Amino acid sequence: MDYAFYPGQVAVIGASEQPVSFGYHYLRHLIDYGFKGEIYPVNPHKESVLGIKAYPSLADVPGDVDFVICCVSADMIPPLLDDCAAKNVKVMHLFTARLSETGRPQAVEMERQIQEKATRLGISLIGPNCMGVYSPEAGLSFAYGLPSEPGNVGVVFQSGGAATLLIQTAALRGIRFSKAVSYGNGLLIDESDIIDYLADDPKTEIIAAYFEGIKDGKKFINSVRRAAQKKPVIAIKGGRSKAGTRAVSSHTAAIAGSNSVWKTVFNQLGVIQVRDLEEMIDQLVLFKGLPPVRGRRMGIIGGGGGKGVLAADLAEEAGLSVPPLSPEMRVQLKAILPAIWDWLSNPIDFSIWGDDAARAGEVHRLFWESRDFDCLIMQVSDDNPMGEDWWVIVVQMEVDSVIEMSRRQTKPVVAVLSAARPGFDDLENIRWRTIMEQRSRLTASKVPTFCSVTEAVQALAKFIGYWEKNK
Repeated sequence: MDYAFYPGQVAVIGASEQPVSFGYHYLRHLIDYGFKGEIYPVNPHKESVLGIKAYPSLADVPGDVDFVICCVSADMIPPLLDDCAAKNVKVMHLFTARLSETGRPQAVEMERQIQEKATRLGISLIGPNCMGVYSPEAGLSFAYGLPSEPGNVGVVFQSGGAATLLIQTAALRGIRFSKAVSYGNGLLIDESDIIDYLADDPKTEIIAAYFEGIKDGKKFINSVRRAAQKKPVIAIKGGRSKAGTRAVSSHTAAIAGSNSVWKTVFNQLGVIQVRDLEEMIDQLVLFKGLPPVRGRRMGIIGGGGGKGVLAADLAEEAGLSVPPLSPEMRVQLKAILPAIWDWLSNPIDFSIWGDDAARAGEVHRLFWESRDFDCLIMQVSDDNPMGEDWWVIVVQMEVDSVIEMSRRQTKPVVAVLSAARPGFDDLENIRWRTIMEQRSRLTASKVPTFCSVTEAVQALAKFIGYWEKNK
């Protein structure tokens, strides 16, 4: 697998200057992401492709080649494998599709022949029917708009489109990736092999996975168990419904299996199971931004009264606790806010503070230092009815306070600041522009930030559940 993630030479079979061709895009990715090794476009009709010398066949390439990206039709693969063996190719990525996932007997037989020949020649295959490898450190990518800087999340996804969306979307929330593999039909290198690699990879601290089906149940269980003992494994099982199961077979030729069995297996293995990409990204944000949290007592700060009531309800419904303020905290509150100390509770309602709002930072400090809470949820006042100029100042002050809490690391804190899904034209409005700016500040400061309390508490419940099991 090292040759897939850190190759010295890459050949693109079917390299093209036509943007409708994936041979064009994979070559562009190598150029755009700054691949530092040798690049060999292979096209029998071109002397150069995108300014790089081209070769009529892989056999004509000078020297050995570590990694081959194949963007030609399935019938061309068997003879290509002979050239791969002659060039000491270690790994070939088969973007090539329309094989066993079609269910057609001839395509199934062709895939079997490819598997048999590659095995005999000692060539590892990623795919077929997949997007392949993303390794930002090496300058490899399978899509546009993926971060060029590496991080600590390793990705093993059966679906290339879902992997692309995960990486692009998570990047907006500050997540970066060590490496990713879209493995499609998993003909030779399967999900278990990639999990084994990521489990031992020192540059991967968290594993994010999407499975539609598995090749070898016993091998899979052993691989996931070993990985989950070393680092968090967050997984989506695709094909949970009847319709999803039907879609799985035509997508990657996988056998979906019983959802209840998958849930049981994931639970026994210590895997964090999530339903979709949004939930997966929420978990990645928490693992990136928080230390282990093993208690469920939440302190909730900020927002108006109704917002606090909803937050308390949603937190308890998610399995968290919202304890009342202790007598000791009330004594301290009385010294800070003598006019309203007996009116305040957990959640703290900012709408009743009036002229005392200037002392909010002191109340924040009480919550940071209190032993009554295991984690804090800060609701930024996006519901504040003040005039826009003053509202901008208040929001900025509250975000400053959250960032300070996070930097001091006195207590785990997450922020809730509505995205509100504004349209492009709405960003000219100072309210929505300010919210986007402050979300960016929180993300840059590595503060886990959510669009709603619902998302925050549901994510925290799973996150805390993981650490309760891993004391």
